[in-house]
Amino acid sequence: MNATALKIRQPANTFGTVDAGPAQQVLDAAQRACRRIAPLWPLKHFVAVNPFLGMTDRSFADAARLLADTAGARMTMPREFYRDAIAEGRITDRDLAQALQRRDVASTGVADVSALRQRLQAADPVAREPLPTVADVVSRLTRRDWATFACERISLWAAGYFDEGQALWPSPSRHLGAYAAWREEAALDRTPQIMGLAGFHSIVRALPATAEAMLATGAERLKLDGPGLTDYFHRLLMSVGGWAAYARYRSWQGELAGRSDSTLLELLAIRLAFDVALLETWQTSPAVAAGWMQARARFGAPADSVEHASLVLEEVLQDAYEIAWQRQFITKLATPRKPDSALRPAVQAAFCIDVRSEIYRRALEHAAPDIETIGFAGFFGMPIEYVPLGRVHGGARCPVLLAPAITVHEVVKAAPAREQAAIAARRRWRLRAAGGWRWFKLAAVSSFTFVESLGWMFAGKLVADSLGFTWPESSPAKRGIDAALAARLAPDITPVLANAHASGMPLQTRVKLAEGALRGMSLRRNFARLVLFAGHGASAVNNPHASGLDCGACGGHAGDANARVAAAVLNDPLVRRELNARGFVIPEDTWFLGALHDTTTDQLTIFDQGEVPASHAEELARLQGALTAAGGLARRERADRLTLHDTRPVDVQIMARSKDWSEVRPEWGLAGCAAYVIAPRSRTAALELGGRVFLNSYDCRHDDGFAVLESIMTAPMIVGAWINLQYYGSAVDNRVFGCGNKVLHDVVGRLGVLEGNGGDLRTGLPWQSIHDGVRLIHEPLRLSVVIAAPVDAISAIIARHAPVRQLFDHGWAHLFAMGDTPDSLKRYTGNLKWEEAA
Repeated sequence: MNATALKIRQPANTFGTVDAGPAQQVLDAAQRACRRIAPLWPLKHFVAVNPFLGMTDRSFADAARLLADTAGARMTMPREFYRDAIAEGRITDRDLAQALQRRDVASTGVADVSALRQRLQAADPVAREPLPTVADVVSRLTRRDWATFACERISLWAAGYFDEGQALWPSPSRHLGAYAAWREEAALDRTPQIMGLAGFHSIVRALPATAEAMLATGAERLKLDGPGLTDYFHRLLMSVGGWAAYARYRSWQGELAGRSDSTLLELLAIRLAFDVALLETWQTSPAVAAGWMQARARFGAPADSVEHASLVLEEVLQDAYEIAWQRQFITKLATPRKPDSALRPAVQAAFCIDVRSEIYRRALEHAAPDIETIGFAGFFGMPIEYVPLGRVHGGARCPVLLAPAITVHEVVKAAPAREQAAIAARRRWRLRAAGGWRWFKLAAVSSFTFVESLGWMFAGKLVADSLGFTWPESSPAKRGIDAALAARLAPDITPVLANAHASGMPLQTRVKLAEGALRGMSLRRNFARLVLFAGHGASAVNNPHASGLDCGACGGHAGDANARVAAAVLNDPLVRRELNARGFVIPEDTWFLGALHDTTTDQLTIFDQGEVPASHAEELARLQGALTAAGGLARRERADRLTLHDTRPVDVQIMARSKDWSEVRPEWGLAGCAAYVIAPRSRTAALELGGRVFLNSYDCRHDDGFAVLESIMTAPMIVGAWINLQYYGSAVDNRVFGCGNKVLHDVVGRLGVLEGNGGDLRTGLPWQSIHDGVRLIHEPLRLSVVIAAPVDAISAIIARHAPVRQLFDHGWAHLFAMGDTPDSLKRYTGNLKWEEAA
């Protein structure tokens, strides 16, 4: 991700095409609506996604208005939140004045701080209801909730159609496209008719055979056209927003692979079909006809000026809240920086830019001041597919927007070929047996007698789980691998280093990846004798969103395999020789190591220690001691935010959380993330940042042409903003942008969760991931990016990349440029302009 050659590639937005004709305007409107939907990655690699991804081409305030219309969503906190912040002194009059200066009086209707305070004393505006669909109109007039019914039926169908291995009886029509499969099944479904939707199956049979034709016909039957058509289609998609997001993921993946995918367009046609069926069922009702005509006129109508001013005013309050936080943050950044050291560090330890690494890095630097820490994307520039022992296929250990460059298999170290094959065969047999046992437990006949006849066999497991003896999902024991074998498991790097291997990487590819990684870390010379790559993962049990706690840069997996592969590539003498010729002065006594940082327990495990030269044994022992001390310091700092239940030592309680099947928040993940600093570590090394800042190591003095900065701003920085906005959205409106109460979650299709036993697929983060039951742990703050580089260089990059420019010009994030002196900070004001940051 940080390597210049590995920029995130934004897919082209194509949802299938049709020939030009009378229906083309309808299809264009449908495609525009589809582009407004953010994708939802499935649970096996649940990674953070900006829920406003399809809106960043418009301003924050404009997106707030649109989402209020199409989803009834909020994009700022209730006004009571800001009133409390003002009363407590967290927002000052100066903050309010600065926020007002960024808006004209006409847009807010407020002239000064006094007028703003007066407006805040008035009653809060009534919560906005989304614009009505046909289902909403009929629901209101018949007093039966047909909108929820449509969502339930589509959700039930989608769970079977999109199932990824959970259902024993998945949809029999999966071989068809989404719309054709739904139409085939819905034509036989009598549930709508039983519920009062007379003749539904007959209406479905008469619908057009293709999704494109259905969209055109549906728009004609509902008499929809003009500028309101896109908003209506968007409104329909948001009424099944979770499944729309998953369909958008499938389209996104298809686009990245260079193929067209119409899944989301077909889902829109399915939802439109319900509105058509409802209108036709009640076509003889004058009240429904009049109600729909009135509702239809609201789509495409000019924005209400009072409502618009209210939304802008709420953004002003959010701006003031963020200005107040930035004021304290900037004060910290103005602290005199730690001078750069010319001495060779004892160890260089590279961690992921993840905010959780900030606490551990600071603790490690305190425990061993002669250790230099580095922030870099946690896949360490190695885009691999990692295949676990006994499996045929693995998971991509790279950002979800990249394709793996090589497949790496998990093997047993130092095992002869015959033993290797035997162990893999036993593992495959165990996996098949587990699958057969699961089928027996859930099959139509055996499931009725299973609990009565064999349920007692699970008593031991229930007791062990209740006493905290559960193995975390990431542990080898959870996979049925004993400790002796687990100690011998490792990624097979032979194909990586073998030039002639059919599936391996050619030498020049390895050199390019290694060079990109070192450039991305601004690491060209003064290498330590030991250089540690510390990937990260998390320990959790009974947590459907567990992959969301792992490394996002590794595609929602732990980063151990990437760290080990990166170390192996950089220990390769052939690669080192090529790198030295390119100006990377790596001493012969430098040895690279792979490691894994468990962010739940703050334990760090170093791999392949047996391969470390004997001459480095003393340094390795000192490093192990420093890592142990740093883990203790980090756990004690994190304990302040965790709800610890008893008087046992902090270390004991935190370790227990990783194996407690009733723990809804084993750790806080990236909750609290608020800033992203792209600068040398010396600019932040003396600062206590509370685990709230992404730290990306970068030194502009070693970046010719600012190519490294460009790769950072167009890849990891964008991902940092995605993460921040996912937490932001889940905090300001968890109903729309989050996934509700974790205690009520039911996994569906192995791809997502429902809240309860039905309803829409839920997106975003659980409430327990951002709130401790008393207060928000994640403050709703848009990301503040600080870059230590010349303003002209930053502006040039912004001008070249539309997604970066939209992020800052449209108010989705804040940008500051940090000069050489502590007080030389400039704020980006939009349109490639800057001002002094007071």
